[in-house]
Amino acid sequence: MLWFHLLIRLIVLIAVIAIVYLSIFYVHLAILSKAGPHDSVMTSAFQASLEGGLASITKGQPLEVTHGSQITLRHTYGRACWLHSHNHVYPLRYPDGRGSSHQQQVTCYSFKDVNNWWIVKRPDRNDLVVTKPSEPIRHGDVIQLVHGITSRALNSHDVAAPMTPQSQEVSCYIDYNVSMPAQNLWRVEITNKDHSGDAWHAIQSQVRLIHMHANGAEFALKFSGRQLPDWGFNQHEVVADRLMDQTNSIWNVEEHRYTKSEDQKQRERELISAEMIPLQATALSFWEKFAELQIKMLFGGQEGQNSHMYSSGPLEWPLMSRGIAYWVSNDSNAQVHLLGNIAIWYSGTISVIVYSGLLIFYLMRRRRKCFDIAEEEWEKFVNNAYILLAGYLLHFLPFLFVERTLFLHHYLPAFIFKVLLTAATIDHLYYLIGTHRPWNISLYILTCGTIAWILFVIYVFKKFTVFSYGTSALSAKDVIKLRWKDTWDFIVHKT
Repeated sequence: MLWFHLLIRLIVLIAVIAIVYLSIFYVHLAILSKAGPHDSVMTSAFQASLEGGLASITKGQPLEVTHGSQITLRHTYGRACWLHSHNHVYPLRYPDGRGSSHQQQVTCYSFKDVNNWWIVKRPDRNDLVVTKPSEPIRHGDVIQLVHGITSRALNSHDVAAPMTPQSQEVSCYIDYNVSMPAQNLWRVEITNKDHSGDAWHAIQSQVRLIHMHANGAEFALKFSGRQLPDWGFNQHEVVADRLMDQTNSIWNVEEHRYTKSEDQKQRERELISAEMIPLQATALSFWEKFAELQIKMLFGGQEGQNSHMYSSGPLEWPLMSRGIAYWVSNDSNAQVHLLGNIAIWYSGTISVIVYSGLLIFYLMRRRRKCFDIAEEEWEKFVNNAYILLAGYLLHFLPFLFVERTLFLHHYLPAFIFKVLLTAATIDHLYYLIGTHRPWNISLYILTCGTIAWILFVIYVFKKFTVFSYGTSALSAKDVIKLRWKDTWDFIVHKT
């Protein structure tokens, strides 16, 4: 019966682990529910099912996308950004000498903006107003997308994209109501129609927009992951790519309203006010959320290297050159920003260098039969090197060879070893000074320096607490004062 008792214990253990894991996941959901709509890589459907944030915006919006629908198109997988356009045009020539169309820029923008709004139009209709009864856009239908503020149609053509010349440029060209040769026709392909149906639905439907050339060639609207220079306001590039079966070419409607007036000024007022009529909230079951979160954790980090505005490389981590913005208040500059204590961060990096230097020095001296420290202290020093220094290097060096998007939080396991190594370094310095010159002024200086360092650590912690908890309303001046390094990208959107 021994095997039976072991089986029962195994089942109980698995059940306990599952309960704990699901409890943690439930708490994680509660935390996510406080995040803003642009703070997560989760899909729009996931975010819209949480309390607050996106759910408060999309609750009650129309479900079926039809002729005259006003929509925002979100890049579904990977980076959270929205199809965007503005009055500025592509430069006549790029630095490499290539020419552009010099037409209106189309980008992917990582923040909510009135220029993210587009109007769906059927090619055979000359107005933009939703008719009753409305006819939803279905899988395979051909549409035009009209930029809400500028009234120019989304377009692609045989011009190389600015940052990805192997793909085609995407632009906005001519007003929708001016007759021109059609380069602004897009076919809607619903990639998850088996789950959501063949009608184009807000939030739920994941679509590819296929540009239809007059010569029969087809290109998919795609987020390339590359950041535009200053002329593109450092937003992200959107291209038309011949390779259509890619996750970066999948989009979904996030916010949705119906156009009620043909008057352009009235449309602009509607877009800016963005008022919703609460009717029914988006629903997503616990297990659907659970499955999506697991998939995101397992495969969500596989997008291209440095495709995120807060990504960073391993060589930037020891000196904490870049942090990560997680949340910013709509009412002030209060924000949650991942940023370490610079006093601990820098002293830890110095400790790694000092400890490594001492280890090399001792090893070279011992090869020459010169024993500078007692054997007991040497064993202690070597054990710290085996555990702390080796642990730091094993958790840090592999990232130098990783070709994927990395962030500061990937450094945290190595950082733990670095902090412990800082304490070991200070302890060893006390041993060296105390052994060789027990009453020397150097020991007094080291003690005062350690106390001053601890006080500075506490000061920095209190100074940057506002970024740890996000509970303090900050002005633009407050945020700028806390920018101790030029590479720290804090968010300032309120004066």
